Amino acid sequence: MGERQVAPSAPELVVEADGGSRTMSPGRSYQVGRDPLSDIVLRDARVSWHHAILRPVGDHWTVEDTGSTNGTWAEGRRVSAVDVGPGSVLRFGNPADGPAAVLKGPPPPPARRPSSVSLPAATGTFRQPTSVRPLPSRTVHIGRGAENDLTVDDLVVSRRHAELHALPAGGYEIVDLGSHNGTYLNGGLVHRAPVRPGDIVGIGHSAFCLVGDQLQEYVDTGEVSLDVQDLTVQVGKDRKTLLDDVSFPVGAKCLLAVVGPSGAGKSTLLNALTGLRPADRGTVLYDGRDLYHDYAELRARIGLVPQDDILHTQLSVRRALGYAAELRFPGDTAKAERRARVDEVIGELGLQQRVDQPIHSLSGGQRKRVSVALELLTKPSLLFLDEPTSGLDPGMDRSVMTMLRKLADDGRTVIVVTHSVLSLDLCDRLLVLAPGGRTAYYGPPEETLPFFGQPRWPEAFEAFENDKDRDWAGLYRASPQYRQYVGAATEQPHLGGVPAPVPAPAPLKAQSWGAQLRTLVRRYTAALTADRTFLAIMIALPFVMGAMARALAGSRLNTENAMNVLLILCVGGVLTGAANAVRELVKERAIYRRERAVGLSRSAYLMSKVVVLGLVTVCQAVVLTLVALFGVRTSAPGGKGVLMPPLVEIALAVALLSFTAMMLGLLVSALVSKEEVTMPLLVLLAIVQVVFCGAFLKLAGVAVLGQLSWLVPSRWALGAMGGTLDVERLVPGKLTTDPLFGHSAGVWLLDMAMMVVLSALFGLIVVRLLRRQEPAVMRK
Repeated sequence: MGERQVAPSAPELVVEADGGSRTMSPGRSYQVGRDPLSDIVLRDARVSWHHAILRPVGDHWTVEDTGSTNGTWAEGRRVSAVDVGPGSVLRFGNPADGPAAVLKGPPPPPARRPSSVSLPAATGTFRQPTSVRPLPSRTVHIGRGAENDLTVDDLVVSRRHAELHALPAGGYEIVDLGSHNGTYLNGGLVHRAPVRPGDIVGIGHSAFCLVGDQLQEYVDTGEVSLDVQDLTVQVGKDRKTLLDDVSFPVGAKCLLAVVGPSGAGKSTLLNALTGLRPADRGTVLYDGRDLYHDYAELRARIGLVPQDDILHTQLSVRRALGYAAELRFPGDTAKAERRARVDEVIGELGLQQRVDQPIHSLSGGQRKRVSVALELLTKPSLLFLDEPTSGLDPGMDRSVMTMLRKLADDGRTVIVVTHSVLSLDLCDRLLVLAPGGRTAYYGPPEETLPFFGQPRWPEAFEAFENDKDRDWAGLYRASPQYRQYVGAATEQPHLGGVPAPVPAPAPLKAQSWGAQLRTLVRRYTAALTADRTFLAIMIALPFVMGAMARALAGSRLNTENAMNVLLILCVGGVLTGAANAVRELVKERAIYRRERAVGLSRSAYLMSKVVVLGLVTVCQAVVLTLVALFGVRTSAPGGKGVLMPPLVEIALAVALLSFTAMMLGLLVSALVSKEEVTMPLLVLLAIVQVVFCGAFLKLAGVAVLGQLSWLVPSRWALGAMGGTLDVERLVPGKLTTDPLFGHSAGVWLLDMAMMVVLSALFGLIVVRLLRRQEPAVMRK
C-alpha cells in the first residue's frame, strides 16, 4: 500500500449524520452509504450501498455522488459534485426528507493527545475521552474495588491495582501494587515509572493520559479498527516468503473472512495479526497503536479460537467455563463475579439450555460456540477464528457464521480464516490470498467473483492453480477496488519500514503460581473422573497384573518363580505409569498453547499433571503389589528386607518405578505430534523395560549395554526388589550376581535414588519440549 499525500490546507470538518458525528481529517476521503463499513453509515433504504464520497481538494472539501440510485442533494439540487464546507447541509436519497449530513467546523482540540497513538481522532478508543478529571495533588488509588479513588469496572483489573503519585518535585509516577494482570506504560509492563504528558497508562481495558491539568480516561469498548500495512513473513535459510506485502484496513464492528487455496499463507497471516509470530516487515495498528510495540499490553484484548477445541470435552459447559474464568481473572475476583460473567457469556451465545451438558455430547457447532464463549470471558476487542466451520455440515456452517455476524454487530472486530465459501455473504469484507501469500482481492464479498470473472468459487480457486504466472497482487493493486477499499478506506498514516524486534512479553499472571496449580489440579481431576473409560482401565489394570503375579507366586517365592514374579511387577508398574500419562500432553496441545499465550504457567501446568497422575499411579502400584504379594512368603533373609519389611520395600520400589514410568510417558506425550502414535510407543516402552531390566540379559560390566540400561527405570526397580529378597541367594546364577541386586542398604538406596534422578531428568526434558509448543513470541 503506497503512502498517500496529505492535503494539510483543507480544514478539518465535523459531519453530523444519522444521530452521530465524525471528524474528517484532510488526509483522506470518506465513504458515505448504507454499507456498514462506510465512514458515514446511513441506514435508509433510499441510500445506495456506496452512495457518495467526501473528498479533500486543495484548501476545501467536495462531495461526489458515486452513481447512486436516488441521488445526492445540496440546497434542493441534485449534484454529481459540489464544494462543501462548514454550514453545508447534504441530503441523500430525497431532497425533502432524505437522511441529512450537516457539516461543521472542528471542536477545539485537547491540549495534547496520547503520544504513542497515531491519528487519535481516527480511532474508536482515543477519539473522545470517556471521563476527564482534574489532576490530583496527592496519590490516586486505581482498581476494581469501590474503595478506590478511581474505580475501573473491569474484571481483569485487580481490586487494588495501581497508584498514581504526585511527586514533590513536580510530575507524576505510576506504581503497580502487585496487580495480577499488570500495569503498562506506553505498552510496556512497569512496576514503578514516571509518567509524562501524552504517555498512556494501560490498566485492563482502560488507558489513562495526562493532558494539560487533566487526567483523561479512554476505555476500549471493543469498537476498534485494525490497519495492516505491508506485512511480509519469510522463513528458513533461503528466506522463503510465506506472506508478501499484505495490506488492508479492517473497520470497527467488521466481520472479515480470509480465504485462499492451501499454502496461500492464511495461518501465517493469522499468527502475524495476533502477534504470536510477528511479521518480519510491516506494521499492524490496533486502533492506532503499534501492536508489536505494545504487544505486552494489547495481547490481552485479542481472542483466538484455534481450529482444534480448546476445552476439556469431558466437562460440562458451565464447569469448563468456570475453570477458564478462574485462570484468566485475578485471584481476588469473587466467585459470584466470575459466575456472573460466565452466565453473561452463556446467554450471549445462546447456550443456556446446554450449561450442564458434557461438551463432548454437543454438536460441532455448539462446541465451537463454547470455544468462542471461553475467549469472550475477558471481553476481547479483536476475535480471531481459525477454520471454525471445518467439518461442519452446511446448516452448522451457517449457524456458526451467523453467530460471528452477531458478535461483530455487538461491537467487536471479528476475523475468520476459512475454507468454506457457503456463508461469505454474511461478512462485511473478504480477503482472498493467492499462492505465495499475496493479496488477490480485498473488498465486499459480493464483488469478489465478478472481480475474478468467474461464476463460482471452484472456478476462482482453480484459476490460481491454472494461471500460476499471473501477478494477482499487481492486478488487484491496479484495480478500482484497491483504490476504494484499501487506499481510500485506510485512516491511519502509513508507517512502513521494518518493525522493531519484539521483546518476549512478561507472562501474564492472572493467578499466582500456587493458585494456578490448585485450579489446574481441580480441573484435571474433574476431567479424569468424568472419563469413565479411563477410570475403568485405571482400576482394572493393577488388579489384572497383580493377579497374574499372584498366580505365579502361589504361597511362596522360591527359586523357580521369584524372578518371574518380580518381572511381572516391573512390567505392571511400567504399564500402569506410562499408560496413564502417554496421551495426556499431546491430546491437550491446543489447550496448552492457547492458555500459555494468555498467562498459564508452564511449570504449574506440568506440576498439575505430576500431582494428579502421580497420586493415581502410586495408588495403582500399591494395589498391584498388595494383590500380588499380600500373604505370600517372600523368602527374604530372616523374613526382613534391607531397611523395612519386604512387602513395604517392594511396594515402594514398584510405586517409584510406576511414577518414573509416568514421567517417561509424559516425555513421550510431549515429544510426539499425534495422539495415534502413543499406543505403539507404549508397547515399545514396555519391551525396552523387559529387555533392559536385567532379568534376561547380563548387563553389569557389559560395555554400551550396561550404560544404556542406566536410563531404563525397570533396571533400578528390579535391582531394588532383588536386593530386598537377596535374589543372588534365592536364585543363584550369573544374572543375579549383578551388583545392583546386592542385599545392602547402600545398594538399595542407590537403586531407589536413581529412579528419583530419572524422574527429575524426564521432567526437565518435558519442560523443554513444552516450550517448543508455545507461540513463537513466548519462546524468545
